[in-house]
Amino acid sequence: MRYLLATPVVLLLMFSCSTPATQKTYFEDAFTYCKTVKELNEVVKHVGFPPIVASRNYAYANIAAYECIAGGYPGEYHSLAGQLNGFTTIPAPDTSLQTDYEFAALLAFCKVGEAVTFPEGSMQEYVDSIKKAAKQSGMPADIFANSIAYADTVGKAILAWSKNDNYAQTRSYPRYTVTDEPGRWVPTPPAYASALEPHWNKIRPMVMDSASQFITPKPIPFNIKDKNSAYYQQVIAVKNAVDSLTDEQKHIAEFWDDLNGKLNVAGHVMFVTKKFSPPGHWMNIVGIAAQKAKASFRKTVAAYTLTAIAMFDAFIQCWDEKFRSNTVRPETVINKYIDPEWRPFLQTPPFPEYTCGHSTVSSAAAETLTKSFGDNFAYTDTSELEFGIANRSFISFRHAAEENNLARFYGGIHFHPSCLVSTDYGKKVGTLVAGKLKLEKNETE
Repeated sequence: MRYLLATPVVLLLMFSCSTPATQKTYFEDAFTYCKTVKELNEVVKHVGFPPIVASRNYAYANIAAYECIAGGYPGEYHSLAGQLNGFTTIPAPDTSLQTDYEFAALLAFCKVGEAVTFPEGSMQEYVDSIKKAAKQSGMPADIFANSIAYADTVGKAILAWSKNDNYAQTRSYPRYTVTDEPGRWVPTPPAYASALEPHWNKIRPMVMDSASQFITPKPIPFNIKDKNSAYYQQVIAVKNAVDSLTDEQKHIAEFWDDLNGKLNVAGHVMFVTKKFSPPGHWMNIVGIAAQKAKASFRKTVAAYTLTAIAMFDAFIQCWDEKFRSNTVRPETVINKYIDPEWRPFLQTPPFPEYTCGHSTVSSAAAETLTKSFGDNFAYTDTSELEFGIANRSFISFRHAAEENNLARFYGGIHFHPSCLVSTDYGKKVGTLVAGKLKLEKNETE
C-alpha cells in the first residue's frame, strides 16, 4: 500500500518520547489515526466501490475504532451500543489487563475495514506496519497481546452487528428496470452502466428510524414541451450554465467531482480514472480539521465516527428518494429534446437525478463536523491535490457543503433545485445524528 506508517524510529519520537509513563497509549498523536483512515480510503478507491457502498465501509470501521476508545475510557466516552439501531451490546474490556486502547482502535478499524466487503488481506501490510511500530517503540509484550485481543473482540462484535443490516440480501435483489417512460432515468454515456444500488433503501439505517423518515418534496414534474414550465426552465438553466462556465466554476465542479470511476474513451481505447468518492472526500476533510484543531487521538476517532454515521444514513435517505422518483438526468433530456451533441462538464454517474447524493451527504457531514469542531471553522481542503486539482478554502463546513450545490449544477449532472432540496434534507439527517448520538461524556454530564 502507498500509505504505510513512518519508520519505527520516527514513531518512537512522535508518540512515545513525549508521552508520560503513566499514560495508557503509545499512539497519542491523532496523525496515526488519520493515516489509517487514509489507508482505507486508498483501498476503497482501488477496489472501486461506489460511494453508497463506501459509506458502509467507513461507518463500520470507524465505529469499531470508537468502541475500543469508549471501552478504554468509559469516564470520557459513551458506547454507541444502545444508541444505534440493532447495536445493543459490546464486550467490555478486562480492566485487570493492561491494554493500549488507541493501538486496539487502529487494529479494530483495519480488521473491520478489511472485512466489510473487501478482499481478504487488503490491509494486512499496513496492519503489520502498525504492529512493528508498536513493538519497536517499546510497547511491552503483554500490552501488545492484550491490545490485539481486545481489538479482535470488538471487531468481531461490530462485524456480527453489520451482518444484519440487509446488505448481503440486497446483493441478490432484482436490477433496476429500464423503460422508455418520459422523464424516467435511463443509463447515460459513455459507459451506459446499470443503476447503482437501487435497493439501498432496504439497508438498515444507524440512527434514522427508517429510510423514509425524511421524505423530500416531489421533484418538479416532467414537462419539456412547454418552454414556460418550471421543468423546462431548470433544464435550460443547466445547459446555459455548462455552455458558459468560467475557470472558477470549472474549478468548483472538478474539485467536488469525486467520481470514483471515470470512464475515459479515446477512439477504440477505454480506461478508468480512479478517485475517491464523496464519503472518501469528507473523510479527508475530517482529518484536515482534526489536525488543524490539534485534536487528541480520542476526539479524532469520535469526529470520524460521527461523520461516517451521518453519511451512511444520508445515503439511505437519498437513495430512498432516487428510486422512488426515478428521474432522468439533464444529459438525457438535453440530448433527446434540445441538442444531441451536448455533454455535461462532468461525467454523469449511473443513478437517477433526484435527489443529489453528493449534496445530501455533504450537508449531513457538515452538521456533524460543526458539532465536533465548531461553526466558522475555517480550513483549506487539500484533498484533491493528488489528482492535480488546486486547493479550495472555506470559512466553515457548511460553506463547503453549500459550494457543493453549485458544483453539481456547474458539472451539468444535476438540476439546481434538486441540489437545494438535497442540502436541506441532508442537513436534517446530519442534525438528527449530531443531536441524538452522545459520544463525549461532557455533552450530558
